[in-house]
Amino acid sequence: MSIFTPTNQIRLTNVAVVRMKKAGKRFEIACYKNKVMSWRSGAEKDLDEVLQTHSVFVNVSKGQTAKKDDLVKAFGTDDQTEICKQILSKGELQVSDKERQSQLETMFRDIATIVAEKCVNPDTKRPYTVSLIERAMKDIHYSVKTNKSTKQQALEVIRQLKETMQIQRAHMRLRLVLPAKEAKRLKEKLKPLLQVVESEDFDEELEMVCLVDPGCFREIDELIRCETKGRGSLEVLSLKDVEEGDEKL
Repeated sequence: MSIFTPTNQIRLTNVAVVRMKKAGKRFEIACYKNKVMSWRSGAEKDLDEVLQTHSVFVNVSKGQTAKKDDLVKAFGTDDQTEICKQILSKGELQVSDKERQSQLETMFRDIATIVAEKCVNPDTKRPYTVSLIERAMKDIHYSVKTNKSTKQQALEVIRQLKETMQIQRAHMRLRLVLPAKEAKRLKEKLKPLLQVVESEDFDEELEMVCLVDPGCFREIDELIRCETKGRGSLEVLSLKDVEEGDEKL
């Protein structure tokens, strides 16, 4: 005896649904749990690790796939993989209240951890603890955005916390070596990008040890490379200039 199964029905389990409304229709894709955010943050690059199937649905829980005509009308193509990518990046992830709360709490702690790793009290050069940053985030009523990466949000949190507490990105310690010919001119260009010059030694070339804001690192690197045509050099002595022990409030 054969059991009739409609051809446009697919049954899936343990699924995270991402939904998008377009051209008056609802479209859904079936993803693996916890993989949608990894894809959006760039941590996961393999689409097959994210999608349970490259099919586009009108209703995942009922297993009803979308009609080809509806896909073309809404997305201008019937390439289901491309449509899945669109829904994956711009659609709305359907989660239960309990799952959403758990996700928000995890992201909140992850953001606080990144901030604690990157920052210090500028007066003492000591890092803050994660729990202290979490308390400070609650004090400024920071609300997590699930569609932004934790790294992006950590930078936003640092900006906001600066208004209420003594906090800054921990400086990087660099050694710069500049050819004698370009040294004076290049030093003037670099000056606005350097926070503290700890030592300066001019022999056949200018060697400087300095502290810089991590946000300026790329600009300094490019400036030295381009201006000295590869004859100058930049070495990272330490990623974070910090004192031992945690900062207490």
